[in-house]
Amino acid sequence: MELNHHLLLLLQTIKRMEEIDLFADAAKLSRTEFRLLREVITEENRGKSIISSELARRLGITRSAISQIVSKLEAKDLVRRDPSPTDRKIAYVRLSDRAVALFDDQCREANEIISYLVDDIGEGRLLELVARSEEFFDGMARARQKYDSTHTVGAERGLAPKGKE
Repeated sequence: MELNHHLLLLLQTIKRMEEIDLFADAAKLSRTEFRLLREVITEENRGKSIISSELARRLGITRSAISQIVSKLEAKDLVRRDPSPTDRKIAYVRLSDRAVALFDDQCREANEIISYLVDDIGEGRLLELVARSEEFFDGMARARQKYDSTHTVGAERGLAPKGKE
């Protein structure tokens, strides 16, 4: 197959994967809101608290985006910001009981969808997909590393690769 064809197939597959939505229609939380609540719940289950900057790091989004999401969730009475008793610049993100119930409902719904998927394609095929995906991610990371080691930033703009100037 021609390389451009491989690229096109890969981009189409990625687009389809991104369109998968376990929380469509009945969802009360977006994927990002769900992930944020999951991180807060994880820390609370460990007996710890979490601040917005750590949530931003874990979710891979900006602190400004986290602040907007937390504000939106505060308006829905799902989270609150509790100031740190020792540092006025820090506020911990805490969940309301309502947030935990909503999170649990959404988990249950997503797990039910996954159960239907397993019934449809089989557990073995699902696990094989996950294993092959891990192989793909690892291969892609190696390919990117190899590319980066042989090209300068300028090479991406049509200039010569490292050592070919």
